[in-house]
Amino acid sequence: MSQTNILLETGTNELEIVEFYVNQDGYEAHYGLNVAKVVEIARRQTVTSMPEMRHKALLGAFPHRNGRIVPLIDMAMFLGSAPITNEDAKVIVTEFNTVCTGFLVTGVNRIYRLSWTDVEAPGNFLQNMSQSSVTGVVRLEERVIFLLDLEAIVAELHPAMAISFEGLGEKTEAAKTYEILHVDDSRSIRTLVLDLLSKEGHFHLEQRVNGQEAWDYLLELRRRSEKENRPISDYVQGIITDIEMPSMDGLALCKRIKEDPVLKALPVAIFSSMINDSLSRKCATVGSDAQFTKPDLTGLSQKMLELIRSYWG
Repeated sequence: MSQTNILLETGTNELEIVEFYVNQDGYEAHYGLNVAKVVEIARRQTVTSMPEMRHKALLGAFPHRNGRIVPLIDMAMFLGSAPITNEDAKVIVTEFNTVCTGFLVTGVNRIYRLSWTDVEAPGNFLQNMSQSSVTGVVRLEERVIFLLDLEAIVAELHPAMAISFEGLGEKTEAAKTYEILHVDDSRSIRTLVLDLLSKEGHFHLEQRVNGQEAWDYLLELRRRSEKENRPISDYVQGIITDIEMPSMDGLALCKRIKEDPVLKALPVAIFSSMINDSLSRKCATVGSDAQFTKPDLTGLSQKMLELIRSYWG
């Protein structure tokens, strides 16, 4: 079964999730992932062992379209249960961080269209219990669906795919420090971006966990700028936002910013694992000034500095 590619209007804060389930020691646990990351849903594949398989859940790799070799992860084993053995098991082939990965699951139910306002942020208890692998909670048809942080899962199994530290040096004397609003629902990403961008000395970061909180913060800055009769750039010089976030996603946030007569002066960069040609066009449609692909944190730092300096000097 191939991806349906049901078209969503850009910037409307909508998403589609595919619901799948994993048999975890006798019960079905239900999970979801963004359809935008799904390349294909297929039958179970025969795999070949890979060298240096760091985790028992990494079963091996199989050939895919266009000559790609795709690693296959048994989601039940990753979640601490017995391996998936049913003959009708499915493989969800995904693409993010410019890499294809297959996830073996017990079965797939259906695709749901919903709003990011329907996605609840996980509480601290759930984040701690899941080791921050759950990024959102959706209540559908009297059951709970957990949205998984696939990037964190892949990075744990294959550290080379984690956010890159290479090229980030010690703090240097910056001619000017720029105030940046960074928006991301992942606690680990927020920590990395805060530590590493601050380390170079060019940026001071204010952080929010979703688009709605960021929008409320920007409206407060706008009210302050109008009250004090100062330009908005006196308070913030740029915005970095993820796309997938509960309450309001990054595309809807960018659209609101660029439609506001005051806030539209601020450059907005989208930093996401989902960036590809199609999504880049969507980012441009809502007015984003740049799109950067995870996990290249070095590129984010350098390109964001270039973008900010092109605006404010």
